[in-house]
Amino acid sequence: MACPANQTVELNQALLALDWLLGTWESDEPGEGNFPTIKPFHYTETLNFSHVGQPVINFTFNAFHAETKRPMHRECGFIRMQPGTNRVAFIIAQNSGLVEIEEGDLTGQQLNLQSQAVARTSFAREPHVQKISRVIQLRSDGRLEQSVSMATDNQPLMQHLHITYRRSS
Repeated sequence: MACPANQTVELNQALLALDWLLGTWESDEPGEGNFPTIKPFHYTETLNFSHVGQPVINFTFNAFHAETKRPMHRECGFIRMQPGTNRVAFIIAQNSGLVEIEEGDLTGQQLNLQSQAVARTSFAREPHVQKISRVIQLRSDGRLEQSVSMATDNQPLMQHLHITYRRSS
């Protein structure tokens, strides 16, 4: 349950190192997506990182086709930090039927994550995703940058997505 609008909740102490993520971010120009098994595409995306005072950050990622504005990809989940360390975990559910856990390290204002577990619906489209790596960083110009690499049954790990965002709230 969310807190009433007139009540602010302090960020849980366990997450202070991630306070730079909080808020809403919108792509400032279309991102690029490509992979050998699909036609290259451009997309826009809105990210939202929020909290309710628990030791977890809630997030949603919503991607849209850059030209048609049609919804494309959605992810939602939670970010946790291992107390007393720089270890971070993303727990992610995707609208494609993929569920994953990514873990990695926070260095300054950069997250480097690798999938630890990937599960999918029994009727997921092939080729199946086998591995994902993600880098999210706050650049010196104040923009957020994300790169996602992916490996499937028949393709090695390679960059799949790249996009930058500006904070909108």
